[in-house]
Amino acid sequence: MCRSDAPERNLQSGTAIALTTFGAPGSADLGASESAQAMRPTALASMQTLGMNVIEIVHQDEQLLVLNKPCGLLSVPGRGPDKQDCLSSRVQAQFPQARVVHRLDMDTSGLMIMALDSQTQRTLSQAFAQREISKHYEAVVLGTPTAPQTDEQGWALIDLPILLDWPKRPMRIINSAGKPSQTRWRLMKSMGIHSLVQLEPLTGRSHQLRVHLQAIGHAIVGDRLYGSPTASTSRLMLHAGELKFTHPRDGRVLRLRCPSGFATMHH
Repeated sequence: MCRSDAPERNLQSGTAIALTTFGAPGSADLGASESAQAMRPTALASMQTLGMNVIEIVHQDEQLLVLNKPCGLLSVPGRGPDKQDCLSSRVQAQFPQARVVHRLDMDTSGLMIMALDSQTQRTLSQAFAQREISKHYEAVVLGTPTAPQTDEQGWALIDLPILLDWPKRPMRIINSAGKPSQTRWRLMKSMGIHSLVQLEPLTGRSHQLRVHLQAIGHAIVGDRLYGSPTASTSRLMLHAGELKFTHPRDGRVLRLRCPSGFATMHH
């Protein structure tokens, strides 16, 4: 159940809208609510039925949207006619003024911001570049990771440079010639042969979380690129579950959460 901790001036937070494949007409409101706290159960049930054809609006105001991207959907169009269906295209079919601010990998689900005007896009893009937007992810990993040192809240740090593996692109590798890359992580729950971890990327390298977890010996479950090519689960178990940032128009601090539900799933 996705939540916003900033209820004022949310116009349609907690709305699930059916955004069909790129170019297809039509939409359906699946439980719009004036409350910013949570989606109605009927909307959740409809989302589970419609799957990737429904995009949940977690937060909406005059300047921006925060959406819950499904796993398996591109954030922006790729190269070729078969890669035009994506979150941005579906959203822009109903919000033509919507502009991309940042991206998630196709196989990663979770929270994405889109701006509704050019000034908001510039401000938020700059905030991402300057690391002023806090991002937390949830992942299910192989085994139970341990850290030689943690802070008082249980956070440990992975500080390993990441380099594009040019012969095997788009893969990345840990290499001293790579870009500095840092990820904070902490163990949330042990689940037999798997564990649920919380992740906070301090830098924004491509595939950073996946590469860093592989590097410490605990690849993300379902990662066919950096884990097992014959993964037993149908999806990458990585979800962008929380965003915290200052609203570009009025200075409010927005904290938006959308839990993965991984802790209750069987792998």
